[in-house]
Amino acid sequence: MTKSALYTGTGDAGTTSLVGGTRAPKDCPRLEAYGTVDEFSSFVGCILSDPLCPEDIREQLLEVQNMLFNVGGYLACEVKEGDCPPVWVLCAEDIAKVEGWIDSLDAATPKIKAFVLPGGCMLAARAHVARAVCRRAERRIIALAALEYVDPTLTKYINRLSDYLFILARYFNHQAGVEEIIWRQGKK
Repeated sequence: MTKSALYTGTGDAGTTSLVGGTRAPKDCPRLEAYGTVDEFSSFVGCILSDPLCPEDIREQLLEVQNMLFNVGGYLACEVKEGDCPPVWVLCAEDIAKVEGWIDSLDAATPKIKAFVLPGGCMLAARAHVARAVCRRAERRIIALAALEYVDPTLTKYINRLSDYLFILARYFNHQAGVEEIIWRQGKK
């Protein structure tokens, strides 16, 4: 029987290889950043797995997942300001595209003047979880950017994705005819 290529054993001591071969601790800010991006992409996959996810949204989310794979590849590289690794394809037009999606969903969703709690229909709940993990990914990327160069386009893109997922959750609830869960401040 031949050994599977799925395991190498090289990470058993708590380090892993970055793109280029440099070893890094598995709990370093760089790995925290791209590991959380991977987790975020997995939660996007949970939305995609729902058969009720509309085809146009499915196409958007698949585009997001593909870009998140590129983002993970970028974060797995030690990049100096001015360098552009081959995996890097994110640009201002990608941010503008997400903003267009947000505008479209926002126009199709009733306005609300209250804080919304996560929940509602299953698709909305999944979008809220993905949004929360996206926000954590953003925090991890910001922490890395405080130590090393990170292309500012990346932080803008991740920030827009969390906004997109918020309005997507609202859109899903609206399409399903489910009322938003509104935060009600408790009595003092």
